[in-house]
Amino acid sequence: MAMTNLDRITIDPTKMNGQPCIRGMRLTVRRVLEALAIYPDRRELMREYPELEEEDIRQALTYAAAHLDDKVLEIHSV
Repeated sequence: MAMTNLDRITIDPTKMNGQPCIRGMRLTVRRVLEALAIYPDRRELMREYPELEEEDIRQALTYAAAHLDDKVLEIHSV
């Protein structure tokens, strides 16, 4: 996966124990992912987190996908 510009994802050791956050806020990428699972309706999510913008959500998802370990394993038939 080609890494895209993730200029809204910030990491500051003095905020949220250095966890990746959205635009320097005390809102972690993890919290955004959890909120997406709880509020699948984006309008409801945006009401709950009015500081979030669509681009924040897109970059949080991109960041998470880029940091997952995705290995292809060969399966040998017996």
